[in-house]
Amino acid sequence: MINDDERIALFLDYENLAIGARDGLGVAPFDFGPVADALAERGRVVARRAYADWSAFDEDRRLLARAQVELIEIPQRVGGSRKNAADIKMAVDAIELAFARGFITTFAIGTGDSDFTPLVHKLRELDKRVIGIGVQSSTSALLPPACDEFLFYDRLPGVEPGQPTRRGRTRARPQAVPIEQPTEQPTEQPTEQPTEEAAQADDGDAAQLITRTLAGLQRHADGPVLASRLKRAVLRKDPTFDEAELGFRGFGELLRHLEGEHVLQLSPGSAQGDPEVGFPEDGSEVDDAFALLVDVVRQLQALGSPPQLSGLKDQLRKRRPGFSEKRYGFNTFLSFAKAARARNLITMRWDAAANEYLLHVPD
Repeated sequence: MINDDERIALFLDYENLAIGARDGLGVAPFDFGPVADALAERGRVVARRAYADWSAFDEDRRLLARAQVELIEIPQRVGGSRKNAADIKMAVDAIELAFARGFITTFAIGTGDSDFTPLVHKLRELDKRVIGIGVQSSTSALLPPACDEFLFYDRLPGVEPGQPTRRGRTRARPQAVPIEQPTEQPTEQPTEQPTEEAAQADDGDAAQLITRTLAGLQRHADGPVLASRLKRAVLRKDPTFDEAELGFRGFGELLRHLEGEHVLQLSPGSAQGDPEVGFPEDGSEVDDAFALLVDVVRQLQALGSPPQLSGLKDQLRKRRPGFSEKRYGFNTFLSFAKAARARNLITMRWDAAANEYLLHVPD
């Protein structure tokens, strides 16, 4: 089988990314998941390396190891400045890999440091595509124009900015809060009920994974998205994905089921059994979701002030339990709201004092 997916080597100037995300976005420890998902939509990552003095990133080190990232130790010199010492080592390793592994088509360089601009130029001279990744507030203006594509970490689906963290302080990773079980009255629900609810949840999770992946592929694809390409991208995001666990005999049957639910739309592809996958053109489902958003915003603004974007999704879920913008191909609720604004259904105004968007339904 011919596989034309990009083969990507990922190099992370980790200190630059982690400190930029902590100070600029309030994200600590650095969440590698959105980066992995974005690259999975673009191709197959064959090498993952992160460079840092890991004594300063103890929790990050454990999280990256679980994500199968190779950790390259770059100790800081005693008494020296905090200038990142990973630059030269990372550049040398990237050039060495470019010559030693000719099958690698793309290099993803995670940094905001302009010192890596010569590396980007050299990789492009070697006919390699270069994807840059950086935090917007800490990325030099010289770096993005040098790359074939640049991904601002702030804009990646799944990144949830918090409050910027002061230097020298760390933010504790949120822990799951155990739910207390009732002790006075025994539960008498039949065992079939939790199983059915779990199956429905799995089905919904699969639909969100597929629609989110499809939306990502459509944003940067040169042509139609075929089912085979969609399946490969889904597996790169979640290698444990198996449509058989959801009760479907094949991926095509799952796609036809989602088409019947008006989540996707299939059309004949270039090869038999490999249809093109897209979102429904009639837009009836997404129009209904936009109508819900407008109705909720109108009701909240009638109380006296325009509602904020944060917390608005919970208000929609009170009206429609299980609501998710991912079902309609939007990776974040912000992008869903912006789509409604583009259709002139709502207006959005940035409130600097509240550090939040305020929404309003025009008269």
